[in-house]
Amino acid sequence: MRKGLFGTDGMRGQVNIFPMLPEIALRLGLAVGQTFRNGAKRHRVVIGKDTRLSGYVFETALTSGFCAAGMDVYLVGPMPTPAISFLTRNMRADVGVVISASHNPFMDNGIKLFDSQGFKLDDALEDRISELVLSPDTEWEYPQPEAVGKAARITDSLGRYVVFLKNTIPSAMTLDGIKVVLDCANGATYKVAPLLFEELGAKVEEIGTEPDGLNINRKCGSLYPELIAHGVLESGADIGLALDGDGDRLIVADERGKVLDGDQIMAICAQDLLERDALPGRILVTTVMSNMSLEVFMRERSGRLLRTPVGDRYVVEAMRREGAILGGEQSGHLIFMSHCTTGDGILAALQLLKIMREKGKPLSELATLLTPFPQVLVNVHVERKIPFDASQVVAQAVREAERKLGARGRVLLRYSGTESVARVMVEGEDQDVVRQLADDLAEVLRKHLR
Repeated sequence: MRKGLFGTDGMRGQVNIFPMLPEIALRLGLAVGQTFRNGAKRHRVVIGKDTRLSGYVFETALTSGFCAAGMDVYLVGPMPTPAISFLTRNMRADVGVVISASHNPFMDNGIKLFDSQGFKLDDALEDRISELVLSPDTEWEYPQPEAVGKAARITDSLGRYVVFLKNTIPSAMTLDGIKVVLDCANGATYKVAPLLFEELGAKVEEIGTEPDGLNINRKCGSLYPELIAHGVLESGADIGLALDGDGDRLIVADERGKVLDGDQIMAICAQDLLERDALPGRILVTTVMSNMSLEVFMRERSGRLLRTPVGDRYVVEAMRREGAILGGEQSGHLIFMSHCTTGDGILAALQLLKIMREKGKPLSELATLLTPFPQVLVNVHVERKIPFDASQVVAQAVREAERKLGARGRVLLRYSGTESVARVMVEGEDQDVVRQLADDLAEVLRKHLR
């Protein structure tokens, strides 16, 4: 587990408790500014946020730090995380910053960083920045008074992002005749998502588009897909779209009210690309948490599923390394590398709607491509987090379970990053077998990992 400010997706925590303190944000602005500032030219940073009340605190603190470090700050206000990635590239900025805690409740907040190409920073660079922020011995390299930065608000960022999104589908394509139930989680997409889908011709039923600073993700958004499922059935819509607080996740419901997760959306998109021979290397990248059925799905089509640790940034790193263009997470982070460098819920929804329109099929028919295997997760309290393969008994138990599951099942053991807990996950085609194997493995861990 990494030490310092950053986790798997930037810095995050409860507001006014370390690390989400205004003085830490100010020092972070200084540290990032000092790290990315080089040469004599003016340097730019784009800062966006979601709709949390505390966004004002961190926006102001970061702006002070960046300006003091000699960087010009461009503030875009509430905008989705992927929009900041896009705007950082579009505005030729040196760095992009998102103030958001994604799907967390309003009392949390966080800070994510993008480089000039719109990619999240790698662990090594984040660790160097973290050391600058946390070290009491850091000496800041302040510029001369005439070289300090200035701040300005950008008023056309929403329009730029809408144009970018429209350009990811054929120019002649519209959504005329399609009815959409859209849940924006009272978050960063509350303006741009309804506007985009309406401009493309869809009839939109809105949920979660009245943020008040405190209601972001409150019983709405991608963590509560039953809202869009109910809305679709009640209104007779063609599809339900649920985004999270910062707009980088998508969960959908078909016209029958059945909820589809990121794995099922990836299967539909991968099938479309495979049929057009447009999936380089026939590779789909996802994390260790994606359902085994997705691995079987790719294998049966002479493709390959490449797994990474949990976190969309690790998916992106693997995609760049392998030259892949499609990847994501079961949770709904979906990356279309041909268009964007990070997960984008609105963009993913457009790609799905494009497939529906081109094939002339309802989502329920497309979704028959992938039926998730039964999955059982058991948490086991442990005293020590020793490597699982260090125990011969545990290793043997895993091998025996994998033998029983065969090629159409799997076992995953991993430790929680925040609790003294080992997580046992078993997947396979038979629910009863999966449950029994998960319980048996959990008992082995209880006996041998104390």
